[in-house]
Amino acid sequence: PIAMKCVRSALILGLGIVASAREQAAVTPVQKVIELMEGMLAKGKQEKHDEQVQFAAYKQFCDDTTVDKKRAIKEAEEQIEALKADIESHTAHAARLTKEIAEHDADIATWKGDLKAASNIRAIDKANYDATHKDYSESIDALMRAIAVLKKQAHDRPQASFAQVSALKSMSLIPQEAKRVLDTFLAQVSQEPTGLDISAPEAYGYEFQSHGVIEMLEKLLDKFVDERAALEKEEMNSKHAHEMLVQDLSAQVDQATQDREEKSESKAKHLQKKADAEGNLQDTTTMKEADEKYLADLTATCEQKATDFESRQQLRAEELEAITKAIEIIASGAVKGSAEKHLPSLAQKSSSSLAQLRSTSGDRQQRVAAFLQDRARQLNSRVLSALASRAEADPFAKVKKMIKDLIVRLMEEANEEAEHKGWCDTELSTNEQTRKEKTEAVETLHAEIDQ
Repeated sequence: PIAMKCVRSALILGLGIVASAREQAAVTPVQKVIELMEGMLAKGKQEKHDEQVQFAAYKQFCDDTTVDKKRAIKEAEEQIEALKADIESHTAHAARLTKEIAEHDADIATWKGDLKAASNIRAIDKANYDATHKDYSESIDALMRAIAVLKKQAHDRPQASFAQVSALKSMSLIPQEAKRVLDTFLAQVSQEPTGLDISAPEAYGYEFQSHGVIEMLEKLLDKFVDERAALEKEEMNSKHAHEMLVQDLSAQVDQATQDREEKSESKAKHLQKKADAEGNLQDTTTMKEADEKYLADLTATCEQKATDFESRQQLRAEELEAITKAIEIIASGAVKGSAEKHLPSLAQKSSSSLAQLRSTSGDRQQRVAAFLQDRARQLNSRVLSALASRAEADPFAKVKKMIKDLIVRLMEEANEEAEHKGWCDTELSTNEQTRKEKTEAVETLHAEIDQ
């Protein structure tokens, strides 16, 4: 904006001096230039102020966003620490439960082995009991039959009826001594006459021998009955002890299995929570890194824009200072007075006269400056020295340099605008062609639909 104003001022300064002198003799070209440059100064100050307001809003955005991102990063760091602690806790719980589950598995395997061993032992004991009980029962039954046979009258039965007594010899429980007695008895019975051939003394001897055998067999019978009862009682106790052992081992297995299942579920929950915490940790870490990168980029961008803003503000201040000084120089008595005196009349003369006047004015300015410098040295006056320097200086030198610089900048902006306009024209043409093609395609489709 300042460059545009300066270019217009340059054009007016180059052409308006003569034109203004011809159209309005009352307003000198110097006054017109001063008015234009004062307008430039006001515009520059306004643009400088607008840029300050805009940058203040942007700086507020930078400050607020920085505070928010730092708070988010801090919260993320705290959350990361908490998640790491949770992961360590769940890992420790899972490891402990794994060890306890392994112990339960070992206990269950041991107790099941004990159950199997107890069942095997019980089966062996039961088989032994059954065999022994069978022997006792068969022996008792045989003894009872033999005793019954022996108690009958000897003469009323045939010899073959002693087979019941002879069967006792095959019983494993019958002692060897009893078997020898039975062998002797049976041998004697087999040699004795039968029927009417038996005399009274012989009959009495038979009765005496059978009575001794019966007494022996009855004692064996009582013994076997007692031993069988003891065996049955022992079997009952053994069976009860086995059942109690099985019940205890089964209860331990069931309890260990239940504990194992509960700990397996708890372990699975801890592992799931650990996995969730690890996922949250990854997401939080990624978000934290993104916030840190965004904060770093934002900080760099804000600092760069602050630097650019300061540079632009300094440049604008220098431009405004240059315009202010140019106004002061043009409005000074040395320039304004000569211009008001000579420019109206000079505007009516030819260009050769103007050139001669400028040359003559320059020579006079140099002579005045030399005279002031000489007097300043003689009188040792700083005021005269400063006045001589000011009189010697070209009042339009800074203005001309500023105008040249602004013209260059304007030409660059014009070139950029021309390039941008060309790009816009190309894009508009392309878009228009695309719209036409799309419109034709739509119309074709509608026509096909209508058919």
